[in-house]
Amino acid sequence: VSGVEGVLGRAEQGRYGLDHPRAGDLVLIAERNRWFTYDYWLDDRRAPDYARTVDIHRKPGYDPRELFMDPTMKLPRVQLAWKLLRRKLGQRTLLDVVPLDTRLVRGSHGRVDQDPGYAPLLITESPDADLPEELPCERVKDVILGHLFAG
Repeated sequence: VSGVEGVLGRAEQGRYGLDHPRAGDLVLIAERNRWFTYDYWLDDRRAPDYARTVDIHRKPGYDPRELFMDPTMKLPRVQLAWKLLRRKLGQRTLLDVVPLDTRLVRGSHGRVDQDPGYAPLLITESPDADLPEELPCERVKDVILGHLFAG
């Protein structure tokens, strides 16, 4: 299928550090500079409300389009300010400012074979001797909680 570089079964997932219970039976690897969208609709007019909002609890995965404001909006900052004012006044309104255009997103998310110079970086003010130079992503939560609740 166009855009899919590979498929990892359970046996192959271990080579990439993905062999944990939440990984799933199959993991698809997107081609470089591609990403998988969850869009299941064919007509943007029929997209669900959450598609145009930042709504991590209803979307079936990470949506990098949430990093953008819809470029088709006229005076987007004014429209956003108006929506926020309406909310402050107690009115319910969707903050539907996320674009549906997948072409705005460039690059990939979550590839495991990237150059280390493109890896995520965890910066902390508290030096911790227990932290290895390469921290597995499943340990990040514990590090953050440790800093927040250190007594």
